[in-house]
Amino acid sequence: MTIESSASAAAGRDSDTRQFVTFMVGEEVFAVDMAPVQEIIRVPDVVAVPLAPPSLDGLANLRGKILPIISLRRIFGFDERPNDDSTRAVVIDLGQSLGFVVDRVASVLGVDVRQIESTEDVQSTINMDLLSGILKDVGGHKMVMVLDFAKLISTQFSDIAAVTRGDTGPAQAVGGAESASPADPAISAELQYVSFEVAEQEYAILIEDVQEIVQVPALIVHVPNAPSHVLGLMTLRNRLLPLVSLRRMFGLANREPDDQSRIVVVAFGGASVGVVMDRVNEVLRVPRSVVDPMPGMLARDGNLSDIAEICRLDGGKRIVSVLSVANMFRQSAMQDALNTVDTMKNEDQSAAVEQPVSARSDEEEQVVVFRLGKEEFGVPIENVQEIVRLPDEMTHVPKAPPTVEGVINLRGAVLPVIDLRRRLGLAAVERSDRQRIIVLMIAGLRTGFIVDSVAEVLKVARSAIEASPRLSGEQSLLLARMVNLEKQKRLVQLIEPTHLIEAHQLESISNLAAA
Repeated sequence: MTIESSASAAAGRDSDTRQFVTFMVGEEVFAVDMAPVQEIIRVPDVVAVPLAPPSLDGLANLRGKILPIISLRRIFGFDERPNDDSTRAVVIDLGQSLGFVVDRVASVLGVDVRQIESTEDVQSTINMDLLSGILKDVGGHKMVMVLDFAKLISTQFSDIAAVTRGDTGPAQAVGGAESASPADPAISAELQYVSFEVAEQEYAILIEDVQEIVQVPALIVHVPNAPSHVLGLMTLRNRLLPLVSLRRMFGLANREPDDQSRIVVVAFGGASVGVVMDRVNEVLRVPRSVVDPMPGMLARDGNLSDIAEICRLDGGKRIVSVLSVANMFRQSAMQDALNTVDTMKNEDQSAAVEQPVSARSDEEEQVVVFRLGKEEFGVPIENVQEIVRLPDEMTHVPKAPPTVEGVINLRGAVLPVIDLRRRLGLAAVERSDRQRIIVLMIAGLRTGFIVDSVAEVLKVARSAIEASPRLSGEQSLLLARMVNLEKQKRLVQLIEPTHLIEAHQLESISNLAAA
């Protein structure tokens, strides 16, 4: 329920009467002055935030606004209990909106100010410093404790308390992330690809030809009389995107998309097409010396004309076929898909027309989205050097910083690897074949970070990126921004790579890389 404004709430009542919202937490009865109470809602789904105080359940999306949800049971040290039909979140304005989870909301009471007593000589399991008064014999309760939420927040969330005082501290950047360090000559002699699998064969596309990588949507609009390789149309940020199946383009056996399937959005000449792959493997950075042109005789042969180069990895044991986007767009399959969109647009002029990439680039940010548990995180793509599989073995280094899992040999160079779960204070998990190492360039140092899985490469409108609530000092630096996709009910926490390695650890990790 929404609470009326304090002005209208005051109308028609005696000046010696104050209104309170009363609620239960455990066996205790509490009250809060109604003036800062904005509304009372059912407890929403939340996104857990690393490095936040333990009393924070997580962040929720409330009508497009990010709302921290805080457990009063946890603050008071009460036993945990699951939410039920009576559980509510009381949303209070304390410089920013905060939702406090209570077991049950009792009532809204008008209380004579003479019934408000001090907390002196009152015995309770609750810290008396968190109370601003006691209500006696109101609402059928002998004693109701009036919580001072400003004091409560100052003990749990010092950064939120600073906001309520108007002391916001150093400004946090909400715009684009810091640019990656200029590439050194060795890196500039390398090529970067997105690799993927189709029918257990590995292919790759130059990363500059890939606009983004997204999950297969639940709804694909099938187009009557379209060629078999055209799967249909999807909506991607208010524009129509044609989808083609690489399996069908190559005459391979059909397979329904599953949770590992991905859509690689490729661009050529201002047009975009989504190509459905069985799975996306990694982002490869390889020396030019291991990439050979496709033999001329084979390059002229049917579907092989789409393969421009052959990449030889692991001493030739791993062969990756590099697709030419230019050749793919000359294929009738791609042209059929683009013609399908043109037909749809002509039939429905209300369909959004895609803007040229150059016109959108200043208004969008591209991030690599990955998962830790069920939560989604992202890093700016310009900081990502590559994404590689987790090796079977890793060399552990004595006396290394505690977050460092070990080092690996990445094409002849030593790469320090950090367990991102450990860095963010999350519980450890067993190693799996879905885990990946995201290689980031931080302060000129190439460092790998283990994540549970890589989800996609996502283009996000800058208008959908906002500052995260300041919940702790470290969190406000490392997780300063958040992608808020309201329609998708999706929150992606953006990591600032420059803060992933603490200053006092830079030298020791750099020494590992130089070893």
